[in-house]
Amino acid sequence: MKKKLLSILLSAAMTATLLAGCGSSAAPAEAPAAEEAPAADAAATGDNVINLYAFTDEVPKMVDKFIETHPDFGYTVNSTIVATTDGAYQPALDQALASGGAEAPDMYCAEAAFVLKYTQGDAAQYAAPYEDLGIDVAKEVKDADIAQYTVDIGTNPDGKLVALGYQATGGAFIYRRSIAKDVFGTDDPAEIGKKIGAGTNSWDDFFAAAKDLKAKGYGIVSGDGDIWHAVENSSDKGWIVDGALNIDPKRENFLDLSKELMDNGYHNDTQDWQDAWFADMKGEGAQEIFGFFGPAWLINYTLAPNCGGEAVGEGTYGDWAICEPPIGFFWGGTWVLASKDSPKKEAVGQIIDWITLNCTKDGLQYMWANGTFNGEGGTKDCVASGTVMAMSDGSLDFLGGQNMFDVFVPANQYANGTNLTQYDETINQYWRDAVREYTAGNKDRETAIADFKTNVGDNLDVTVD
Repeated sequence: MKKKLLSILLSAAMTATLLAGCGSSAAPAEAPAAEEAPAADAAATGDNVINLYAFTDEVPKMVDKFIETHPDFGYTVNSTIVATTDGAYQPALDQALASGGAEAPDMYCAEAAFVLKYTQGDAAQYAAPYEDLGIDVAKEVKDADIAQYTVDIGTNPDGKLVALGYQATGGAFIYRRSIAKDVFGTDDPAEIGKKIGAGTNSWDDFFAAAKDLKAKGYGIVSGDGDIWHAVENSSDKGWIVDGALNIDPKRENFLDLSKELMDNGYHNDTQDWQDAWFADMKGEGAQEIFGFFGPAWLINYTLAPNCGGEAVGEGTYGDWAICEPPIGFFWGGTWVLASKDSPKKEAVGQIIDWITLNCTKDGLQYMWANGTFNGEGGTKDCVASGTVMAMSDGSLDFLGGQNMFDVFVPANQYANGTNLTQYDETINQYWRDAVREYTAGNKDRETAIADFKTNVGDNLDVTVD
């Protein structure tokens, strides 16, 4: 299989195999990255070649595995990998889709930060409905028990499914067992869930728990970014409504939640993906931190490599557990699409079906969930299929033997995928910067909001009142 690597950018904060959102080399948009010199070889072309565009080597490696396990498939894949760093991936993909021709993408990937552009936004016209790929959409989605949020995100304006992911990124609260015992007298996930207001759709109990933790010298989270994704995904509406900027009341409330964390010393005022944030994962911050909000990938590819150990008793390894969060949310994910202009839709459909919907032990989902993608003993991860997770073992030594699927399967059902827009990556950064300016005392509340609106109006094609 020939591959054309235009650019592979690896996170400076994580190793190539321990990156977020997925389980290979995909870091979330927030994570910084460093560039390596690009390498390229002649692209394979022809009737038996499928062109794939991706922003990490994760999906290309899945396709490698598909071809390895389906020797009669009859196609090779030409992979073009362009990292998301500095916004490089989307322009490259857009140009390739618009140009068409023999080297145009037959398959392509989009991550949560910008997937709506390709499923419902400016580039939605290029995506083929899964039903045109020979996939029995309604039956397979139901049989696989795919969480509704990922279906909503992957559905185009005509109501056709054009994208699905292979991982599940519903979030939980990931906490330190030793701190739970010291403050609350138990580390039982059900009891800790009650303490932080699991399922209440309210922050009241969470902040009551923060007060109890502070009295014993602990912070409840590392920084305000640790609650942002739960706040963002709990909003009733997205940033853009009818072409105009909309500040949902729940997102505006992030100003007040962040201020409460800051004023009471309930966190270490870190920023995610920076050194101080990682230090809190091993208990080396200004005050020890109780927990983090996140999906399974945060455990596997961020907390685990930054916990200060590799076995129970080393650093904070094994001192963690997960419980239901106060508010359902998801964070990250990669969706796989096919081009409506591809002449190889049936072949592409076989690959996409195997990656996203196949519930047998021979499918990608089962391998991913059970850590057998590269042989026994690999990293277990949450997958898109609830059916597969129900037949899999999600027990992790890192979590003190807890089966993470017991929490993450329902978490995926609570997540909301209807409040995203194609501009979220940019607007979220503007908003979080504005909130930090406010909580640091550099701007008052009204000025922070006004400057945020100015940033959006000056830089995006969005109406701002």
